Order: sequence, then structure tokens, then C-alpha cells
Amino acid sequence: MQPKTKENVYKAFIGEAKAYFRLLAYAEKADAEDVPQVALLFRAIAEAERVHATRHMNLAKDIVVKDTDTNLENSFQREKSISENEYPDFLKDAEDEGETAAAVVFGHARDAEGYHAKLYERAIMNVIKNTVKEYHVCQVCGYVTDKKIPKKCPVCGAPPEKFKTIDG
Repeated sequence: MQPKTKENVYKAFIGEAKAYFRLLAYAEKADAEDVPQVALLFRAIAEAERVHATRHMNLAKDIVVKDTDTNLENSFQREKSISENEYPDFLKDAEDEGETAAAVVFGHARDAEGYHAKLYERAIMNVIKNTVKEYHVCQVCGYVTDKKIPKKCPVCGAPPEKFKTIDG
């Protein structure tokens, strides 16, 4: 792929992925405000944006979906890198600028990403193959566990009712 087109494909992927999540948040707000038809519209358009993002991702060779072993290894490396390199820098900048709320969010994300890396590493080593039936995701900070829901999130301290169960 030519450089400018590749750059545009990547930008389009990022834009569509951001739109997907933004529209889902808008749908939640519309639901909370008891406007179900608008919430439904936001979810429908979000799904269309997901389709766009997936098509763009498939065009880009560096973010294309590969075999599961490769996808696990790539995911592990990304989680490890972001938790050890990027989030610490984000956290430092927020602290330096006195942005306490951003610092807390960045700190939680950094710590949660470290747990994500450990889960990927276990999957790579086949420790969790065919044994995990569900995961529990903290809806405050993004911590994930394959154990029972903790009494409080080890990253942010959220109570059990803040966890969402993801099962197969």
C-alpha cells in the first residue's frame, strides 16, 4: 500500500473506532434519559461504524487479524508496552500539570493493562486453555479477572456490583 493511502487507512480506522465507542456512550445516555428510539439509532450507527473500522483494519497490514497464536503474542506485547512505557508517561504528564482526575484514570489503566498482559501470557502458555468459562471486567477501571468477582477491585477499589461478566 502506498504511504499516503496507508496513513489514511490508519486514520480512518482510528476515527471509525472512536465513533463506535462514542455512539455507544450516546446510546447509554439516551437510554438513561428514556429516549429508546434515539438510543436504538445510536446503536445502529455504532454497528455501522464498527463495520467500517473492521474493513479499514483489514486493509492495514500492520493491524490485520492473524492466527490466534500471533494475535495473542501481539496483544501481550502491546499490553506490556503500554503499561510499562506509555501510561507511565501519560501519568507523569498529568501529575506535572496538576490534572488529578486524568492521573487517576491513567494510573488505573496502567495497572489494569498489566493484568491484561498477565492474562495474555497465561493464554500463550496454554494455562487457561479450555478452563476459563467467564471473565469479570471492572466497569470503572477495566481490570479483568478469570477468578471470582473480588470483594473490591484490586486496581480501583470498586465494589462487586461494578463488574460485568463476560461468558462464552
